[in-house]
Amino acid sequence: MKRNLLFRGTATALVTPFKSDGSLDEAALRAFVKFQLKGKVEALVPVGSTGEGATLTETEQARVIEIVVDEVNGKVPVIGGASSNSTAKAVALAKQVKSCGADAVLSVAPFYNKPTQEGIFRHFAAVAEAVQMPVVIYNVPGRTSSNIDAGTALRLAQEIEHVAGVKEASANFAQIMEILHHRPEGFGIWSGDDNLTLPMIALGADGVISVLSNEVPAKFSDLVRLALKGKFDDARELHYELLHLMNINFVESNPIPVKAAMAMMGMMEEHLRLPLVPLSDASRPKVEKCLKELGLIK
Repeated sequence: MKRNLLFRGTATALVTPFKSDGSLDEAALRAFVKFQLKGKVEALVPVGSTGEGATLTETEQARVIEIVVDEVNGKVPVIGGASSNSTAKAVALAKQVKSCGADAVLSVAPFYNKPTQEGIFRHFAAVAEAVQMPVVIYNVPGRTSSNIDAGTALRLAQEIEHVAGVKEASANFAQIMEILHHRPEGFGIWSGDDNLTLPMIALGADGVISVLSNEVPAKFSDLVRLALKGKFDDARELHYELLHLMNINFVESNPIPVKAAMAMMGMMEEHLRLPLVPLSDASRPKVEKCLKELGLIK
């Protein structure tokens, strides 16, 4: 089977803005998408982990994706989140992503159930075959308590036409290299960890689905583009300039720090949905200091 690579570069895992009453802040979301497009990212990913997709209703998920699709207006691919540990629900959410006009689906490996590799394969095969559009599988063992093995990722790549690639956040370089080495043409591999993006691209990865690019879309996109062009000295310089912020974004559970940072930058209010809570008093000065060092706030 022949695939076209979904995107090459930086995709932002978008933060979802809320108002003080807990409702979606649609105006802030539209302004935020414009900010991302101005930063020249190559794709946008609404309703993922960073977008608090787990605590959005299905109606809210659809609305967020619709707004992003509308604002993007075809300029870059929109990859809508559609994840559940129930395959039937994941299929329904993926169909909703398609109906909202997105270009692709991002679907995390089933969590909590701890399925076998055969179960993981059948889960993603069911999602991809139901929607007949590109599906990016998301391997993040730290959140799901299970791993998509290299053999399973490659089997999906080889047997399921609409599985477009994998967002790899296992930090397992032996596994990542196995997938990179044996993947078929057009099957994308994107870093799911900002601080591992540069070494992954050096090994042949296609870019990143990023938290960091919420705050610095232009600069991180530049880093990724330099690396993809083989300009590793220049990319390394930007990597170390941004490394502190990459790490600070995980001083507490994502997206708590990055949403606090976006509020400090005046992009949205700092409201999250339980069980997530605002950034602690102990961590707040660390985020502020890092943003000041980068000139993102005064």
